[in-house]
Amino acid sequence: MKREFLEALGLEKEAIDKIMGEHGKTVEGNKQKLTDVTTSLDDVKAQLAQRDKDLKELKKQAEGSADLQTKFTELETKYNQDKQDFEAKIKETQLTSALKLALAGKVHDADLVATLIDKNTIELGADGNVTKGLDEQIKTLQESKSFLFVPETPGAKIAGTKPAGGSNPGNEPPVSVGANFAKSANEQSKPVETTIWS
Repeated sequence: MKREFLEALGLEKEAIDKIMGEHGKTVEGNKQKLTDVTTSLDDVKAQLAQRDKDLKELKKQAEGSADLQTKFTELETKYNQDKQDFEAKIKETQLTSALKLALAGKVHDADLVATLIDKNTIELGADGNVTKGLDEQIKTLQESKSFLFVPETPGAKIAGTKPAGGSNPGNEPPVSVGANFAKSANEQSKPVETTIWS
């Protein structure tokens, strides 16, 4: 989000400073979450490496025993499947975190837009940031679903929106919806006058 965009909306400097401060916290929070996820993944990778080492030692110990060899083979098969599942989850988590970080400040709802991105075409760099495959998809989404994106130009409006307030001929004081409702309810609840014939 750019300060110029907020200034073009006519916001006061104090309000702009608060908005920019909160936006900065959001971006920093996203970066911290990505760092935390990366640290957790590094820990789990270290555990997997130790597990590989333990399996190799167990395999050596199982040589010569058919029963142990069978159990080891079953364990190794299960382990390999678990490892593949885990690596797929790691990749998904890294992609999702990198996408949300890349989309922060550009879209109104990063979670929603991330679900519209084809993650199979996204490539991440060594630093965990998106390096390829996102810009083209964002451009396509901006053309087809522009309402999802924060306008880049100062004072830009989202297509199809209408400012609140409407016309007010003669600068009459605004009447609230509640006041209109109360007036209507009072008129409907007036007692009906009846004439008694004698």
